[in-house]
Amino acid sequence: MDEGPVVVVLAAGRGARFSAARCGHKLAQSFGDMTVLGSTLSQVVASGLARVVVTTPALRELAIPWVDESDLVVLPPLDDGDPTRGMGDSIAAGVMARPLASGWLLLPGDLPLIQAATLCAVAAALPEQLVVHAQHRGRRGHPVGFDPALYSELAALRGDEGARRLLARYPALAVEVPDAGVRMDLDTEADLLALRALHAARVATAAEAG
Repeated sequence: MDEGPVVVVLAAGRGARFSAARCGHKLAQSFGDMTVLGSTLSQVVASGLARVVVTTPALRELAIPWVDESDLVVLPPLDDGDPTRGMGDSIAAGVMARPLASGWLLLPGDLPLIQAATLCAVAAALPEQLVVHAQHRGRRGHPVGFDPALYSELAALRGDEGARRLLARYPALAVEVPDAGVRMDLDTEADLLALRALHAARVATAAEAG
């Protein structure tokens, strides 16, 4: 049975550019009263869309407060698994976990400022094109949505290339959104500090308005 479009949250990477030795994994960092991954997942849940989280044993507990066990795909630990495993493997695992979806929205777990309305807007546009992506002020961001016709190609992805070949092969529809969070991923400690400051400012503004 078609379960509608599914958000595939990608949370199984090494986060190599972040100083894990000193701070721990980037997705586990505090962000307001949540973690980075928790903030991302809170918006996925708020969107009301079906979801699946692709993660590792070390990060599984971060996702548990937000999703059911049935919505988790836990890959082997990176240190013990295939050293060539990358984003492509995570995408394939998430898509194959929901083969009857009417499309898949690929969303990295390190986008804590993404908004639920953005996910809904991209999901709504999926029937219009094989590939759809969010865009803010003319610049491409996340999530990127794929039509069911691309299932076989998504399921065959491996390594670090991710879905780049598909993005190069098929024309994409850009969905312009007012959400700057579509481009605000977190790779370094400096990124984390900047995103925390922006989040705190937004919370303060909302409190004053309320």
